[in-house]
Amino acid sequence: MAKNPNKIKNGSMTATVIIYIILALLALICIYPIWYVIIISFSEPIAARTLDVFLIPKGFYTGSYTRLFKDTQMWISYGNTLIYASVCVVGMLITSAMAAYPLTSPYLIGKKFWVFFILIPMYFSGGLIPQFIVMTKLGMYDTRWSILVPGVVSMWYIILVRTYFATIPEDLRESARIDGANNYQILLNVYIPTSKPIMAVIAIYTLVAQWNSWYAASIYLMNPNLQPLQLYLRRKLVLAEKLSNDMQKGGTADGQEQLELQLLSADQLKYTMIVVSTLPMMLAYPFAQKYFVKGVMVGSLKG
Repeated sequence: MAKNPNKIKNGSMTATVIIYIILALLALICIYPIWYVIIISFSEPIAARTLDVFLIPKGFYTGSYTRLFKDTQMWISYGNTLIYASVCVVGMLITSAMAAYPLTSPYLIGKKFWVFFILIPMYFSGGLIPQFIVMTKLGMYDTRWSILVPGVVSMWYIILVRTYFATIPEDLRESARIDGANNYQILLNVYIPTSKPIMAVIAIYTLVAQWNSWYAASIYLMNPNLQPLQLYLRRKLVLAEKLSNDMQKGGTADGQEQLELQLLSADQLKYTMIVVSTLPMMLAYPFAQKYFVKGVMVGSLKG
């Protein structure tokens, strides 16, 4: 029987084993830091201080979690982050889609000008001081609007969605228009349903950016009850550093012992806060992963 020259040949077993070993090592390198933070957050405070933990928790200590969950300010900051992240995700999707849709229309007058106009803020910024003055003059300083308003618009995402919309056949728009649909109906019923991958990419990028954001809040929000979780964590880390410096300066025996206890508790709390603050992102990412990968690949091939 003649061999089929077009038949796909399987690789050797040795090569397959080597590939799996390499992939397993790469996965271990990526997963171990996360696992290390988790196990050290459940270890005894002295083990967390000395980093004497490797594969499993040394002892079992949940006092840092209990202390953190009893902190009212942490829950307030957590709620603020949820508000900022959710509003910015929804707002970013709305503004990106509504701005990108007309830029793909062949009937838009001055389309090249508007595209160029949108590209300018991507490369040139007024700077921090003008932004601070604008926030103050508009009455948004020390309010939630100072985080929400800048967080719902991105020129880069508008261009990204426009590029994706441009891959959708124009015949779909014309067919919907012949059926009597207006621009809003075409956008909602034709373009948005066929653009789920790029929308998922923008959503996850915006969510992660807002969840990890603290710099803008440190400038525009002075009220602790309005500050996000990351700024709360930063204050805790600064406090831990201050305790460490106080220990190095020395003091009375009783004072030194008290500082040591506080420092041990602060070190343990750092790892606990990392787990608590990153857990929502770790849980949310797998649900958007298929759209995320597809959207990135489509953008790389057709962008």
